Amino acid sequence: MKEYNHLEIEKKWQKYWEDNHTFKTDVWDFSKPKFYALDMFPYPSGVGLHAGHPEGYTATDIISRMKRMQGYNVLHPMGYDSFGLPAEQYAIQTGNHPEGFTVKNIETFTKQLKELGFDYDWDKCISTSDPSFYHWTQWIFKNLFQDGYAKYIDMPVNWCEELGTVLSNDEVIDGKSERGGFPVIRKNMKQWVIDQPAFAEELLEGLDTIDWPESTKEMQRNWIGKSTGVEVDFNIVGGGKFSIFTTCIETIYGITFMVLAPEGQIVQDLMDRIENKDEVNAYIKETASKSELDRTELNKGKTGCPLKGVSCINPVNGKEVPIFIGDFVLASYGTGAVMAVPSHDQRDFEYAIAHKIPMIQVISGADVSEAAYEKSGYLENPEAKLMNSMEFDGMSVMEAKEAITKKLEAMGVARRVANYRFREWIFARQRYWGEPVPVVHTENGVYVLPDEELPLVLPELDDYKGKNGKAPLENAEEWKHYNKNGVTGLRETSTMPGSAGSSWYYLRYIDPKNDKELANKELLKHWMPVDLYIGGPEHAVGHLIYSRIWNRYLYNKGIAPTKEPFQKLVHQGMILGENGIKMGKRFPKYVINPSDIVKNYGADTLRLYEMFMGPLEASKPWNPNGVDGARKFIERVYRLVCADEYVAKQTKEYDKSLEKSYNKMVQKVSADFENLGFNTAISAMMVFVNDAYKADKLYIGYLEGLVKLISPVCPHLGEELWEALGHKGTIAYEPWPTYDPAKLVDSTVKYPVSVNGKLRDTIEADVEATKEELEAMALASERVKKYTEGHTIVKMIVVPKKIINIVVK
Repeated sequence: MKEYNHLEIEKKWQKYWEDNHTFKTDVWDFSKPKFYALDMFPYPSGVGLHAGHPEGYTATDIISRMKRMQGYNVLHPMGYDSFGLPAEQYAIQTGNHPEGFTVKNIETFTKQLKELGFDYDWDKCISTSDPSFYHWTQWIFKNLFQDGYAKYIDMPVNWCEELGTVLSNDEVIDGKSERGGFPVIRKNMKQWVIDQPAFAEELLEGLDTIDWPESTKEMQRNWIGKSTGVEVDFNIVGGGKFSIFTTCIETIYGITFMVLAPEGQIVQDLMDRIENKDEVNAYIKETASKSELDRTELNKGKTGCPLKGVSCINPVNGKEVPIFIGDFVLASYGTGAVMAVPSHDQRDFEYAIAHKIPMIQVISGADVSEAAYEKSGYLENPEAKLMNSMEFDGMSVMEAKEAITKKLEAMGVARRVANYRFREWIFARQRYWGEPVPVVHTENGVYVLPDEELPLVLPELDDYKGKNGKAPLENAEEWKHYNKNGVTGLRETSTMPGSAGSSWYYLRYIDPKNDKELANKELLKHWMPVDLYIGGPEHAVGHLIYSRIWNRYLYNKGIAPTKEPFQKLVHQGMILGENGIKMGKRFPKYVINPSDIVKNYGADTLRLYEMFMGPLEASKPWNPNGVDGARKFIERVYRLVCADEYVAKQTKEYDKSLEKSYNKMVQKVSADFENLGFNTAISAMMVFVNDAYKADKLYIGYLEGLVKLISPVCPHLGEELWEALGHKGTIAYEPWPTYDPAKLVDSTVKYPVSVNGKLRDTIEADVEATKEELEAMALASERVKKYTEGHTIVKMIVVPKKIINIVVK
């Protein structure tokens, strides 16, 4: 027998698959049930794959291979999320077009993915930076704009001067850019946004219909942040008004001050009436250097200042209320104003203490001199003999909510509304390497390019860096000036964010060469939704929400056939470095290069090891000893089929010696693969292999079943052993093994035998053995006789299929 030469075997079968288009999917074949497996596609960085990447990819590969063998028509594509900042930084530093950098990186990634043996249909590969793809990204954006969901508005944004672009909230960490660590400030800019809140209710409803981790669903619910309450108008003394939203309208009589967002328009409109302008402007400038996260979730801030000379009127009692500004109020959330009731909100309490603002208690239940009372109760304060809520005193909180709301509605100053923490998705970046926005700014407003002018392709530039806060495309003088069909103006020079193409790419895989429409509707109807989607949990409130929004929009337009894009979602855990540190660009010295493992041990070893490390969803540290163990098991399976001493044991005649072990393995592996329990499935195969090594005969049918079961995990090994067993062609479409439930039933039972409660022996008996037979077998045991001979047997206790206990004296 030749030694297992992974380099020779893996190249052989990879060439076979490529030459024979083994995994090409005929998407028009509707004769079989469909299965659409999908990975979150990678950004093709310059460093290539690390050993953490293949984990999720291997999981979908195993499932898609099993489903194919079970008779499904499987779609398992791969592509690249290829727009992004790294390619642009490369262009700025070298003066070269980022496309060349991107293409080179894609070639590297593709080579690495192919050497790992994944069953991708490479004919359907897409790249978000390919004009034939972003043609349809632009088309979707165009439709979003025409339907009122994409808007061009003035709003506060995260601006990074060094990178020259707007950043999303998740790209800002502690007031600095995630990439580069450069300062980020808040400032108002004209921005393209997508109206996410318009889809909030549909997104919340959809969560109840999909098979996703509950933790991810809850993150999305919290991110959307629905709350139902009352919006109330407050008149400003001297003219003007603003509104607040509250879920605690019952505390309105306890208001002692109001807080406005420092950067909000309300403050700017009041500036001529503010007596302490210098103090207010200094605070506004200070706030601009803070991220939204600094100002909200992690901030129990007490900073702020009063707007001296400005106050408003509480509509329920006509009392004059002072107005402050505080950085915990955001202009982009709600109305940009909040009512402050320090007796019943701890943040308001701390703010009031810091600024020496009085408090009014309106709900009884505790002393509020040390902390706010935030629980339920009644609108009265008998301890202080105060009745602060007028005609509503004595009511419970729930009764008061309704009664006070009705009073305010009758006054015409309040409305019942649903509010969302969810805000507009900022849909513009002052970068070059992204999808051009297909609009022109004219004297008459925004002009959208007609379909025949799509795709709007990026121009080449001499300088890819923006200047003076302007986008790089401002440098494309000829390109940006538009004059066609009687329309003149300037093209939009911001580009779309990297999340644009990834918000709908799963639809394009189904029909990637279609130049007439986004994808054929009949094909979309057949293949959607994605049956299994695997990717990291870090995308829970980014990509996964954006994709659901675009899919729901396209569904409402009759283009996407399903309300939800991904029916089942699974998050793989991280594969950490040997010391438990995360692999990736931030910690390059801990990165394990999968190409090194493939070269030294084989792709199948890497795949087997990563699936055997532990549950798919768990994070696991890399262990070189585990890689050695995986390789040894592969060699062990190879010898069982190919080594002369085991070939001599092989028989085509049915042999019962491994019957139970084999059927247990098929049952366990099939069920565990279906549930993504790959580590326990591999354990079941190991148990069978151990049993097979001890057997006197090796029934070929059982070996063939083993090879089929292991082939999704170790596809090169599977193909090689299938050929060694005398078959021609690929194993990929062979039928999946089945098991006989009757063969799983134990024919014997092991009984522990005790004498006076102490274990003395274990006997094996037929499962149908009678009580008398079991007693006789126990007494016949040589080990038991030592403790019964010369003694009187008082009684024998036999618990069927459990124990035998002999009582002697």
